[in-house]
Amino acid sequence: MIKEIIVVEGKDDTVAIKRAVEAETIETGGSAINKDILKRIRLAQERRGVIIFTDPDHAGERIRKIIAKEVPGCKHAFLTQEAATSRGDIGVENASVEAIREALANVRTDGMRGESAIAWEDLIEAGLIVHPEAASRRLEMGKRLGIGYCNGKQFYNRCRMFQISREEFEAARQHLDKEEGASS
Repeated sequence: MIKEIIVVEGKDDTVAIKRAVEAETIETGGSAINKDILKRIRLAQERRGVIIFTDPDHAGERIRKIIAKEVPGCKHAFLTQEAATSRGDIGVENASVEAIREALANVRTDGMRGESAIAWEDLIEAGLIVHPEAASRRLEMGKRLGIGYCNGKQFYNRCRMFQISREEFEAARQHLDKEEGASS
């Protein structure tokens, strides 16, 4: 049984979560999050804690941002797009039981948005922005760090938000560089 309440987008996501783990969910009903849903999420966060587990697409990211802004201190679970895609459809409901369990085992907590151990220059140096392969490198780094895929600015914000340490960042980067060197 997962102590926290998992926030998902819809009924099919709830079904997928309950297939994988014993947990309770709150459904946002898609991207139009109303005040009542936010109120329920806020109460859940105060009483039991919340894990935001939205689809790895634009709409899911939008929902995640709204909730994180309105309800500070939430935990976040991320699926890769590959793990959440079936027949061209991206969503938590498409993920395997194993992928859902792995995402929930690797939740990240939204920390204080203070100084980051990772600087913008670190992203440039790692080829995560202003690089021909930046998008694919961010995708792989996001998997390794457990923070999901996003654009460069959002990647930087997530490093800060989830308090990614320099050691975590460098280990993931070295693994990525080694893997790319092996495939060349």
